[in-house]
Amino acid sequence: MTALAAPAQATDQPTGNKLLTALAAGDDAAWQTTVRRYERLLRSTARAVLRSDADVDEAVQRTWVLLLRNAGRIHDPEALPGWLATTARREALAIVRGQQRTVPTDELGEHVAPEHADMAVGLMRMELRSALLRAVDTLPPSQKLVVQAMLRGEQSYDSLSRELAMPRGSLGPLRGRAIKSLRAQLLPSFA
Repeated sequence: MTALAAPAQATDQPTGNKLLTALAAGDDAAWQTTVRRYERLLRSTARAVLRSDADVDEAVQRTWVLLLRNAGRIHDPEALPGWLATTARREALAIVRGQQRTVPTDELGEHVAPEHADMAVGLMRMELRSALLRAVDTLPPSQKLVVQAMLRGEQSYDSLSRELAMPRGSLGPLRGRAIKSLRAQLLPSFA
C-alpha cells in the first residue's frame, strides 16, 4: 500500500508550467520540491568555480533569490534546470570577481592629487607631531625654549641667542641634552 501512496503524492506536486506558476506565486510546496530536486545541481555548479563552502552557499542562495524574482519569466519548464545551472555559474563567477584584489598601477598615482595621495601619511605626521609636543612639554624650561624655537624653523645660533636671551655657547649643549631626552621618551613609543 505504501508503494502505491508514494507515486500518488508525487503526482500531487505541480510540474511543468504549473510548477513555474506556483514558484512565481511563492507556493511553499512547489519551492520545497524544487529545492529538493535541484539543490545538488546548484551546489555542484557553484563548487566547480568556488572553493569555500560559504561562497558556494552564497552562490546557491543568490540563485534561489533570482529564481524567485524571475520564475514568471521562464516559459519553458524544460529550461528550468539549464536556467538554474547557468545562473548558479554566473553568481559563482560574480563572487570570484568580487573577491579579486585590484592592484593600483603607476598611472593611477599620476591622477591623484598630491595632497590626497596618502591620508595615512598625514595622519601619522600629525600623531608624531602631537607626541613630540607632549614630550617637549616635559623638558626643563631652558631646553623647552630652545626646542620650541627650533621647531618654528631654521634659525642661526646668533638669532636664537638674541631671541631667547641666552649665551650663544649654551644653545648647543642645551639642544643636545634636549634631543637626548626627547629620543629617550619617543623611541620606546614608536618601536
